[in-house]
Amino acid sequence: MSLDAARIRVVLVDDQALFRAGIRMLLESQSDLAVVGEAGDGAEAVELVLATAPDIVLMDLRMPRMDGIEATSRIVSAGAAGRIVVLTTFDLDEAAARAIRAGASGFLLKDAEPEMLLAALRTVHAGTAVIAPGQTAALFEHLGARQPPAEAPEAFARLTEREREIFHLAARGLSNSEIAGQEYVSEATVKTHVSRVLTKLELRDRVQLVVYAYEHGLV
Repeated sequence: MSLDAARIRVVLVDDQALFRAGIRMLLESQSDLAVVGEAGDGAEAVELVLATAPDIVLMDLRMPRMDGIEATSRIVSAGAAGRIVVLTTFDLDEAAARAIRAGASGFLLKDAEPEMLLAALRTVHAGTAVIAPGQTAALFEHLGARQPPAEAPEAFARLTEREREIFHLAARGLSNSEIAGQEYVSEATVKTHVSRVLTKLELRDRVQLVVYAYEHGLV
């Protein structure tokens, strides 16, 4: 396996070239990260992501021509496997919540510490969603306030009793280790249950699980 193949491949999307240059410099200082492309707006981002198939897309929300919300929706709808982390200048707002509903795996503030950004990329690549520190509860409240409860889909009824228990704990924002401690099982067992739940409900990650739970009145 080549060195590049072993790295986490990232696409940067932001209308500010100077900001992209700074992020590129940070990421390429890491042996396990590689920037495989840059885009200055959402339309360019969609084309680039579909052409390069990155592992992660760092997506600005507010851009000309096509914003990050629409770009996220189009990338996800196209079936791209890469995960999207949106970047915003503000704390949780309607735009960030809409991006998550569109399929983003989380969001970070643009003024996040470099170590936080690097950790977030690795966490998302490992299959876990990320939310800006201190914003998890606000996100859940925002989703709950914006969507009236709806009838649970048939897919949820097909989950086993154990899977529904894990679903509810994950929907409340508990980590695998916290669920394992509460349920007296191993983290590996929790991870297996969560993976099965995501597969059965056709969800991309834990953030989408939370969205699903709130939109269907399951929490």
